[in-house]
Amino acid sequence: MGLSVILPAVVMPLVGFLCGSLMFSFWLGLLRGKDIRKVGDGNPGAVNAFKAAGAFVGTLGLLFDFLKGALPVAFGYWYLHISGIALTALIVAPVFGHAFSPWLKFRGGKALAVTFGVWSGITLYQVPVLMGAILLFSRFVLRIRQDGVCVLLALLGMMVFVILRYHSPVLTLAAILTAMTVLFKHRVALGL
Repeated sequence: MGLSVILPAVVMPLVGFLCGSLMFSFWLGLLRGKDIRKVGDGNPGAVNAFKAAGAFVGTLGLLFDFLKGALPVAFGYWYLHISGIALTALIVAPVFGHAFSPWLKFRGGKALAVTFGVWSGITLYQVPVLMGAILLFSRFVLRIRQDGVCVLLALLGMMVFVILRYHSPVLTLAAILTAMTVLFKHRVALGL
């Protein structure tokens, strides 16, 4: 393996972590004079940006949270052709960055929007549409009111889909690690 293969495989997960660590929803809230951690569940993510600073800030925060996961993963996978365990690291890195942001003393957000982003970077629409459908079905058809349970169902669906559709140990490990990270950040909502 040459340096041209090893360097992107090492650098891109670091770039992904740094992108993920950028707390856009929190910072956009501050620009509107709101500390979004003081509403709802105290999470510095897009849902509390909607609650504290309104639809415009919440929508921008959600979009940026999605893109900070999608862009580095898509670039690394589709353009640099990162594969193997380096691809697993690249997928998980933005989720970790958001969940444990050094900009907020490692008390980041719940990383759901970033998870949608990283899986869009790999599977385009497949995993995000599935997860979104499960979230909506859980909330509005099954009428599950606990956010943590809806997220748990969506993540289980994501893991099963990735295992059955892709037959890839690399993507399976990435699915498990992203799910574990998001579930850890939802532990209070799950009563754990």
